[in-house]
Amino acid sequence: MNSSNSFIYKFIAGLIVFAGMFLVSMIFGAADIAVRDVWRALTSHAVGEQLNIIREIRLPREIAAILVGAALAVSGAIMQGMTRNPLADPGLLGLTAGANAALAVTIACIPSANYFMIMVACFIGAAVGALFVFGISAAGRSSFSPLRVVLAGTAISVFLYAIAEGIGLYFKVSKDVSMWTAGGMIGTTWGQLQAIAPFIMVGFVLALVLSRQLTILSLSEEVAVALGQKTAFVKGVLFIVVILLAGASVALVGNMAFIGLLVPHIVRSIVGTDYRYIVPFAAVAGASFLLLADTIGRTIHAPYETPVAAIVAVLGLPFFLFIVHRGGRGL
Repeated sequence: MNSSNSFIYKFIAGLIVFAGMFLVSMIFGAADIAVRDVWRALTSHAVGEQLNIIREIRLPREIAAILVGAALAVSGAIMQGMTRNPLADPGLLGLTAGANAALAVTIACIPSANYFMIMVACFIGAAVGALFVFGISAAGRSSFSPLRVVLAGTAISVFLYAIAEGIGLYFKVSKDVSMWTAGGMIGTTWGQLQAIAPFIMVGFVLALVLSRQLTILSLSEEVAVALGQKTAFVKGVLFIVVILLAGASVALVGNMAFIGLLVPHIVRSIVGTDYRYIVPFAAVAGASFLLLADTIGRTIHAPYETPVAAIVAVLGLPFFLFIVHRGGRGL
């Protein structure tokens, strides 16, 4: 069995798990819903209280979980391949902190900002945060070493989170900022999804198109140059892709650390190191993972909700410490 056929079987299995996780997420929650009601809500125009819960509350929420989980997993995989740093993650390298700081500035200075303006601000903030981290990491002799990048990312993230908190307190908008940055899909609307989804889909397409170049780049910069790859151009486009995916995710659900770290490591242990396979599989695995985390958050203490960011952190932090203990070798 060649690697292509093997990947197809594994990808089909991943899609089956994803479909099952989506069904479970639609059924269980503060209000348990029958499978037949889920089917009626998705396939007919029938009306009813249960059907309205599915269409207007639960369905947009779970689609948000799918988009954000896939976006963060793919952006994490891209960053790990591009920097050849096994600890790279949008949350650890300043992107989400930068987006949060820009979000706080926008809410404080432009109270009437619409969702599109907030989304653009998150993109800009994510770019600024990542540029700070990579700029500091590039200084000195040991530029872009995994440890240096993580330390710089931690320092910049703490600094940007402090700025966001300070702005929230000074302008008395802490509650509004916290509602965005708490990390959850509560209250997601179809209008928000329509604004965010195109950016995430563009990011996915670009990631798939550049997956072969990313595989070469993940091996060695010298190998990529020797094979005629325009490394500066490829890195620039991949950087834009990561900003699109991470910025859109923060604009939609706020902080969601560790997904971009954990999922790519698991995916590489299943499909290998070829990013033509890693990128699509990471999207499916990331979506399934966040659906699982959101379902746990809604059911573990129903009818009250446990923040999904806390569920993800509980699952992701031990894995992060495990990766650090193994020297970044992963699974």
